[in-house]
Amino acid sequence: MKVAIIGGGAAGFFLALCLKEMDKSVQVSVFEKSDKVLTKLKMSGGGRCNCTNTFEYVKDLSQVYPRGHRTVKKLFNVFSPKDVYNWFERHGVKLKTEDGGRVFPVTDDSHTIINMFLHYAVKYGIDIRLNSRIDAFAQLDGYDFIAVTTGGMNSSGSFLNNRQDELSDSEPLPIIKPVPSLFAFRIDDNRLKSLAGLTIENVILTVPKTKYKTCGPVLITHNGISGPAVLKLSSYAAVLLNESGYKSKLHVNWVSGKDNEVVAELRDMVVTNSGKEIKNRNPFNLPQRFWEYMLLKIMPNRTDIRYKDVTDKEINRLVNILCNDELMICGRDTNKDEFVTCGGVALDAVDVNTMQLKADRRLCFAGEVLDIDGITGGYNFQAAWTTAFTAAKGILAIKS
Repeated sequence: MKVAIIGGGAAGFFLALCLKEMDKSVQVSVFEKSDKVLTKLKMSGGGRCNCTNTFEYVKDLSQVYPRGHRTVKKLFNVFSPKDVYNWFERHGVKLKTEDGGRVFPVTDDSHTIINMFLHYAVKYGIDIRLNSRIDAFAQLDGYDFIAVTTGGMNSSGSFLNNRQDELSDSEPLPIIKPVPSLFAFRIDDNRLKSLAGLTIENVILTVPKTKYKTCGPVLITHNGISGPAVLKLSSYAAVLLNESGYKSKLHVNWVSGKDNEVVAELRDMVVTNSGKEIKNRNPFNLPQRFWEYMLLKIMPNRTDIRYKDVTDKEINRLVNILCNDELMICGRDTNKDEFVTCGGVALDAVDVNTMQLKADRRLCFAGEVLDIDGITGGYNFQAAWTTAFTAAKGILAIKS
């Protein structure tokens, strides 16, 4: 049996290796349109490769998979995060777990995983064809099965949309419009951007009048804000922000506290630090430059006053800006470490037991080409490994 895999990324390579390990007689060819393979794997985690997650801190998969969590939950019965962890270690990649359950190779080098993949591809005789763009399924005549693992927005959406007539003689393949996910926010505030490099550790972000809310570190950048809380919110609200042209109000609680708690803290400072300058006594462990930035926003000519001279009105305004600040998102920024697309092949068109197209069993999917995407933290690679393993089993089940 001959299997063609379109896309030389994480899902494509893993699918190829799984096929050969399950049945050495299968002939596998991987078609990659560029001159390099596994590029996203190389860049992941700042070059360290956050290859999966233990899911130890995940109570509900919808928290980490805004789209496709029900399918992922079912597929974990086939190939779980623990199975992935064990698979990598069996293949010579020692792993370690860091905060949030994130899993990395102990070498802190993505090349450890890339080299392992390439080693086994050679060992198993997998045919890797670089600079081989597949523009039509007709190019793959002679193959018994075709696996599409082309990744996200820039490839899978246009590739499949333009070739509906080749996929099946029956109804068209449903595709959810692919849009970017996991991106930083551009903010039109030059004073804030002058603080680039500062991280505020515990911040609550909310898109007003929606259910989208996150909490975590926020990194101030030269263009606006990024960091775990921002990337997570961009994933949750990916479709909404795309529809709004990436223009939206953003409510920010910089101290993750309730108004009454922050009021009490500031009033206590008035008593215990009455003779100290307010700019030099920061009760919320905020970076000093950021604390001064917040003071300038509400009392630009009084940042040198002592706590005893702070008025009730100023305290209320300070509480409001700390707990209920409002920024304006004016665009999105590409995040170099994480670039993910939500949308893709609709899951109801796919048999999730085999990852095969219901209308044409010769065609299957794995990875980001599907309408499954996760937040940052190793969740997207886990989905790639799980869907690829399931696709391999599905192909071989038909063969047998």
